[in-house]
Amino acid sequence: MLTVLYFASVREKLGLAAEELPLPTGVQDVAGLIDYLAQRGGGWERLAGIRNLRCAVNQQMVAFDTPIKEGDEVALFPPVTGG
Repeated sequence: MLTVLYFASVREKLGLAAEELPLPTGVQDVAGLIDYLAQRGGGWERLAGIRNLRCAVNQQMVAFDTPIKEGDEVALFPPVTGG
């Protein structure tokens, strides 16, 4: 199982803070997971279109080509702004 966490505006757009799902067949990296989730349609399609979407795997900031495996925790969140 993967644990997928959604933060800030991503969580608000999806109406979901977290979920667990089996690693989808053929998904090997974060980008593949995002594409898989976007195929759900509706608000999920917007996930793939968020500019500068950030991600972490097992609490480490990573690039979208980072491999994922069963048991990983993947967090998705918008870029942080400050002022």
